[in-house]
Amino acid sequence: MASLRDLGLSEYEARAYRALLNTGPTTAKDLSRASEVPMGRIYDVLNSLETQNLVRSQSASRPKKYVAVEPNMALDRLLEDKLQELTEKAEQYEQIVDELSEELDSADPPIEEGFWTGAVGPEEAVELLVERLDAAEDRIVMVAGQLSPKFDIGSVGETVTEHLESALERGVDVSVLMSPELVRTLPASVGKRYADTLSDHPQFSVRTTPDLEGTFNLIDDVEVCIEVTNPLAPGEAFAMIDLKDPEFAANVDSQFEEHWESAEPLQL
Repeated sequence: MASLRDLGLSEYEARAYRALLNTGPTTAKDLSRASEVPMGRIYDVLNSLETQNLVRSQSASRPKKYVAVEPNMALDRLLEDKLQELTEKAEQYEQIVDELSEELDSADPPIEEGFWTGAVGPEEAVELLVERLDAAEDRIVMVAGQLSPKFDIGSVGETVTEHLESALERGVDVSVLMSPELVRTLPASVGKRYADTLSDHPQFSVRTTPDLEGTFNLIDDVEVCIEVTNPLAPGEAFAMIDLKDPEFAANVDSQFEEHWESAEPLQL
């Protein structure tokens, strides 16, 4: 069940506020009995509730009386305070991430030749792909002959396009080589995003060429992300393999350049 404690009140503060709603204007002594908040704590609790604008007091009366602010107003104030607290926390975490990013990015680890990792299944494969796209610093090459029917092409197309836009904002050059067949299967939303955002970007280019079978991505000329089809069910995605090997990546890039030179600019 939802509790006032979820919005930041202590147990005693929650008890006192609920009791005030039932008693109406009352003294601290009577409220202590009604709420079962110890008399030695009741004034601190009431002062805290008053500071949070959840309780009003009648100073002119003797003894002093207290009344609860209406629930809707009290809850709105608690929510506002909580949202402000979350905003400040989020800003604090963003600052921590910025500081750590500068610290951790200053390290320049050596490229481990032949290091590879993989992901099995459509969702895991897309997650690995966008992770590597987000890691790109200089250049992304995407070659797509066909998309596995196991993927939701609308969802994947939107997701990949969004991460390509982020890469362009970081100054990454993006080249996409696609088969005409794949272009025809892309949803209208991807085409609109291309026309509105990508087509005129100086660091983005897309071309088409027939007879593309596989799908792979070249990241920063040192890393290749390859979709592996299921050998027992052609056309179905089996896994995504990410391989870091500069020599292999250079060989892949040289073959890409040959096809790129003869490819046609995309016409929507």
